[in-house]
Amino acid sequence: MVDFLVENGGNIMGAVAVAIAVFLSGMGSAKGTGMTGEAAAGLTVEEPQKFGKALVLQLLPGTQGLYGFVIGFMILGKLGGGLNFQEGLYYIFAALPIGVVGYFSAVAQAKVAVSGMNILAKNEDNFVQGIVYAVMVELYAILGFVISLLLVNNI
Repeated sequence: MVDFLVENGGNIMGAVAVAIAVFLSGMGSAKGTGMTGEAAAGLTVEEPQKFGKALVLQLLPGTQGLYGFVIGFMILGKLGGGLNFQEGLYYIFAALPIGVVGYFSAVAQAKVAVSGMNILAKNEDNFVQGIVYAVMVELYAILGFVISLLLVNNI
């Protein structure tokens, strides 16, 4: 057992890193798109013609899951022979920015997007303002993605 861990510790840590990047950001996006989907469903029952605009707001919290998937896929591509334990541990730390920031920014973005649904429901002419508010939260997901990307590329 000890020999297995010594020989494969880097790959095991790398697999944990993939899971962190994909699971955390994906969970945040799933929660976020679910929250906004509930608001969109309520809106489109009353005003079905607003479906397309509501869908735009619902999709915004889903981007964090995509960022996490890209980082996880990049780490997965680097797993294999010769990866030592320290490198595997470094991948875990490289996955943390997009995993953690991705989760929390997706949930925060969903809350703002739900408020954007309220703008869409009450004053469709100001719909773009709701998108702008939600996109502002995206900046932090992008920053987490860029840091993770730089860390993965420097291993």
